[in-house]
Amino acid sequence: MLKLKIIWLNLFLIISLTSYAQQKGELKGKVSTSSNEPIEGATITLIGTSQVTQADKNGLFSIKNLSFGNHTIRISAVGHQAKDKAFHISQLTTELSTIHLTTEHTTMDEVEIVARSEAQEVQKQPFNVTAIDAKKLYNTTMDIGQALNRVSGVRLRESGGIGSNMSFSLNGFSGNQIKLFLDGIPMDNFGSSFQLNNIPINFAERVEVYRGVVPVWLGGDALGGAVNIVTKNQPGKYIDASYSFGSFNTHKSSVNTGYVADNGFTMTLSAFQNYSDNNYWVNVRSYNFDTEKYFPAERRKRFHDTYRNETLIYNIGVSNKKYADQLLFGITLGQNKKEIQTGNTMEDVYGGRESLGNIVQPTWKYIKKNLWTKGLDVTLNARYNFGQERSLDTVPRKFTWTGESRPKNPDQPNAPGGENELTDYRYKNNNGNLTANISYAINDQHSIMINHLLTTFDRKGKDHYYPDLEINKLPRKTTKNITGIGFRTALHDRWDANLFVKNYNQQGKYFTEVSKQVYENLETTTNKIGYGLATSYFVNKDIQLKASYEKAYRLPDNTELFGDALDISANPTLKPESSDNINFGLSYALKWKESNQLIIDANYIYRNATDFIRQSIGPLTSSGKREIKSANLRSVQNNSVDINLKYYYKNHLSIGGNMTYQNLINTTQFEDGQTVESSIYKDRLPNMPYLYGNADVAYYFHHVGKQNNTLTIGYNLQYIHEFFLTWPSLGTPSQRYKIPEQLSHDINIIYSLASGKYNIALECNNLTDATRYDNFEMQKPSRSFNIKFRYFIRTK
Repeated sequence: MLKLKIIWLNLFLIISLTSYAQQKGELKGKVSTSSNEPIEGATITLIGTSQVTQADKNGLFSIKNLSFGNHTIRISAVGHQAKDKAFHISQLTTELSTIHLTTEHTTMDEVEIVARSEAQEVQKQPFNVTAIDAKKLYNTTMDIGQALNRVSGVRLRESGGIGSNMSFSLNGFSGNQIKLFLDGIPMDNFGSSFQLNNIPINFAERVEVYRGVVPVWLGGDALGGAVNIVTKNQPGKYIDASYSFGSFNTHKSSVNTGYVADNGFTMTLSAFQNYSDNNYWVNVRSYNFDTEKYFPAERRKRFHDTYRNETLIYNIGVSNKKYADQLLFGITLGQNKKEIQTGNTMEDVYGGRESLGNIVQPTWKYIKKNLWTKGLDVTLNARYNFGQERSLDTVPRKFTWTGESRPKNPDQPNAPGGENELTDYRYKNNNGNLTANISYAINDQHSIMINHLLTTFDRKGKDHYYPDLEINKLPRKTTKNITGIGFRTALHDRWDANLFVKNYNQQGKYFTEVSKQVYENLETTTNKIGYGLATSYFVNKDIQLKASYEKAYRLPDNTELFGDALDISANPTLKPESSDNINFGLSYALKWKESNQLIIDANYIYRNATDFIRQSIGPLTSSGKREIKSANLRSVQNNSVDINLKYYYKNHLSIGGNMTYQNLINTTQFEDGQTVESSIYKDRLPNMPYLYGNADVAYYFHHVGKQNNTLTIGYNLQYIHEFFLTWPSLGTPSQRYKIPEQLSHDINIIYSLASGKYNIALECNNLTDATRYDNFEMQKPSRSFNIKFRYFIRTK
């Protein structure tokens, strides 16, 4: 009996000790500077094991599956002294007090970056996304549009120089098929004073480019992708100011500053301006008034293309409060004035037309994580634009590229009129939006999200010369409600999947012309259901595979429905377009000999679109004007491949390149009401580059002249293969008009002093002065030189 008791006692002790040894716990902590600023990307290593993690943007980290007992972690971050921290695990969750790292003041010849930047973290998502780290471009004179133009699959197509009309293209889908966001807020209602090609790169922290499937939290009706500009959402006490001057009398300046007090008071201010004469050289045919024919093509300067804009964004509120992580009230103010040199082709020459606009947009933003309960995060944004746009055409003359002009009506040279039509049309789009994001983390692996977007549009306008014109009194109004619900699951830090469904609803009030100057008011309601799935899998820490599918819809945009009062005419009968989108992606990061790193990203994209909305240029009207009009093309298919390569050698050299091929084919075999096969069936869509790419190289010379000074020499090449301007099948081989192959080169030299406090940059764009073309053969700027000065300081 005693032996039996001893056996049972020993067995009990063995089971208890084994159970204790097998118990697992989780360690949580936070890493910050000595001034309590979070250190994003700090590396936390469990000593004696291969277990490594990184701190998030709030400096928070966790290590799971730790056996009960004593352990030690090492915390390190670039520019800070490493620290070891011992701890004991005796319960399921152990939280450490904040770990403070002190700044490392010693100078290193080489720095190995181990932690991922926030831009790299974005690219780990299962969506086909590329993130531009804008901070690396702060010393250049680029605007956000120019930075995007270097991303694989992207083409920002402009009708001229700074401030010109633009169209954004992504893997064959363009214009409003690609949605633009600012901190997750649609930019549909920002007006002409706030566009991709007039916002300086210093305004952003990073720029995210989503191809095809778009996350639920980016509410909207994107068909082919989205661009999200992320600004500095965690302002410190800093100032970033710059000024640049360049060819064509171009001046750019920007100021970004932020302040957060210890009591949570928060203020941010961003302001920028652009000015340019845009009087660059173009190769054009000038019209001869005497012979009524064109001279042979020759080199001429643009003479009526001055552009200027000024914009200010101010926010005030509180941060880091119990009731709000961020509560900000703001105002965006801006204005622009643009002389119009050309219409929709280079042969439409103007010398007196202008457009003007302003933005007056109050904003409200609320963010709270863990609202009421852990894991419940809420983000609310609201804004309304009271701004006004103006189209001005009051000069009754005809102009040619020589600068000469003649009365438009020789018999009545002093009669009032315009180059196209006499107009001084002023209008307000009265548009606003409200976005709401609610997400709940069920646990570490599963979460749900709901997003709702409400946008309103109600154009009201009057022409100074025709105040009683009936057409300007007719309704142009839309209301969109788009709701998305998503579910995310992530297992073992290797597999990630997002499943979502969207409801698209649009109500519109517009009019149609039933006979000459006789109109009928119409009302429409559209409701569609879309859905999709995005997933990714890490084969190992270096290889990530991605796949996604979406049934997407896009509701017609207000400019497509109602025109822009300049060169785009209305088409209120447009149908919503839809597309089945399939994406596959591969990311591979190879590192060898501790100093070489190669990153490869490759993507395949398939699109099958119905009622595809595309712009085409019309014939000459009686007033000598060619207008652009949107129309539905019943069926279009696109197969697209892009690849991006980047090589780094220590912190001295970076070499990169990307190439995109897209085959956008008209698959409409029979036009509506026709039984004969369409003559353009299986034609590649015109006015759309199908093969293009970029290459870049940069070399960094460290400690030039003094410690912590860096000299960078960079080079960028851009290539666009020739493509058809019109449908290939509508002309003989000799008549098929092509946009020729384009090759351009840019170089820059940047000298950064005192660890980036003072910076000076010299640039030459289009070094060989090549003739470059863009949307509808519009010519881009000739060779230019620029210099930029930048000052940056951040205080603790």
